[in-house]
Amino acid sequence: MPESAPATWPPAPIRTERLVLRESEARDRAAFIELFASPEVRTYLGGPRPRDELERAVPELPGRRPGLFVIDLDGTMIGTVTLDRRDAERPGHLRPDAGEAELGYMFLPEAWGRGYAAEACAAALGWFADTLPGMPVVLCTQAANDRSLRLAAKLGFVEVQRFEEWGAEQWFGMWSPVTPSC
Repeated sequence: MPESAPATWPPAPIRTERLVLRESEARDRAAFIELFASPEVRTYLGGPRPRDELERAVPELPGRRPGLFVIDLDGTMIGTVTLDRRDAERPGHLRPDAGEAELGYMFLPEAWGRGYAAEACAAALGWFADTLPGMPVVLCTQAANDRSLRLAAKLGFVEVQRFEEWGAEQWFGMWSPVTPSC
């Protein structure tokens, strides 16, 4: 979470029509390992990590950090949504001080194509806008990642720039909550 984030973490679980966004629990460990070991999930994220390495490295209580929501469907983790400060060393920023929050997400392949990512990300963005009004949120994905580009558009992200990073063209967009005009 950005440094100006509230000190209270985690928030109460966020409920959507079908999902619960919550803090991670020990029972989520296998799903965390699967996310990082999956060739499909990691196609645009640097490739899968070796499962044996993950079995050793992933703690019994994985993903316990501010800004990380586990996405729960009927009591089972199907993915994660994160809102973190974008690394100042990376290209792509809206502010000179690099003070943006960056939306990230990963979902298990069996959860793809059902609208869960849009539902979960929209809920996380709504919570964020209520918690830190006016804080910009950015999203960066490989320009070749059609699924991620469609989700970015559905969520209301607007392209700001493209640049080369990690040997691929990156799409960089920003999101602003709609504020009612008086």
